[in-house]
Amino acid sequence: MQIVLVGYMGSGKSTVGKELSKRLKINFLDLDNYIEEKYEMPISEIFSTKGEIFFRKSETECLKEVFELNDNIILSTGGGTPCYGENMEVMLQNSPNVFYLNVSIPELVSRLQKEKEHRPLIAKIPDGDLPEFIGKHLFERSFFYTKAQHTIKVQQKGAMEIVKEVVAKLV
Repeated sequence: MQIVLVGYMGSGKSTVGKELSKRLKINFLDLDNYIEEKYEMPISEIFSTKGEIFFRKSETECLKEVFELNDNIILSTGGGTPCYGENMEVMLQNSPNVFYLNVSIPELVSRLQKEKEHRPLIAKIPDGDLPEFIGKHLFERSFFYTKAQHTIKVQQKGAMEIVKEVVAKLV
């Protein structure tokens, strides 16, 4: 079984993925971590030294590798992964269990304000501008996210409640 979690940064993909892994006894893999291990450098460094085009091509290659090498996996993708190249199609062709973790803009702002320094995309954005930035970004990306076969509304739910919803919808 291959389960894929997509959604905006801060939507809980890694947290839910790890809990789902424990519940189903299937390995969890974070695609960003896989890329960092493969290239032996942080994603921020890949971006700065090799550029975004290199990163996005590598991301697609790594996504395909993960599906080829793992029959049973819970995969957490980067927030932008579904939005580039053929990535969303690759996910949908390989699994009937692609889940979009849908979080409201106010909740994303609340979650991300606390961890801005760990999020290069928003680190330098003033708190007052964060809602507009996230709203615009989410609007652009939602076209891709909503292609997932399943959508879970995450608002005000704990990880275990979300895990139960995911398990109930597995194909």
